[in-house]
Amino acid sequence: MNDLLSLRRERRLLVLLGLVSLSLVGGALYLQFAKGEDPCPLCIIQRYFFILIAILAFAGATRGGWQGVRVFETLIAVVAAAGVGTAVRHLFIQLHPGFSCGFDALQPVVDALPPAHWLPSVFKVAGLCETVYPPILGLLLPGWALVAFVLTFLAVAASLWRRRAKGRLHAV
Repeated sequence: MNDLLSLRRERRLLVLLGLVSLSLVGGALYLQFAKGEDPCPLCIIQRYFFILIAILAFAGATRGGWQGVRVFETLIAVVAAAGVGTAVRHLFIQLHPGFSCGFDALQPVVDALPPAHWLPSVFKVAGLCETVYPPILGLLLPGWALVAFVLTFLAVAASLWRRRAKGRLHAV
């Protein structure tokens, strides 16, 4: 019974993670359309990562047992780690003016992805990675993405670690 309650709680946390990830994309779209802050290639890549985290979280929440939940949480951790790398790179570029993100090299790749053709206003590159928009509560936008990716990674890693430790306790 306790295991069932624990699984139910884990599913609710995955749904919350999916909703937060989609909210972050919604916030990015607000900044793009309402504030005129054009997305760069790294911004678009980070959007993809947040959407992928949401999809994986919602899919994980539908799993009937711990095995499926663990698989999806592992995939989320991998995507969040990739997001950390992208956000760190983006922050580095913004904190070192004159250092390009490779706009010319990266833009055609990002713009060639299918979602850029399906929803060009959301997934097409329109800005430069070096463009620094006003900070929000003292953090640059890639800084907020970094915080979100790190917290996502830590949350699912802690969940996986707790579950693994519980499994070892029951095996003894």
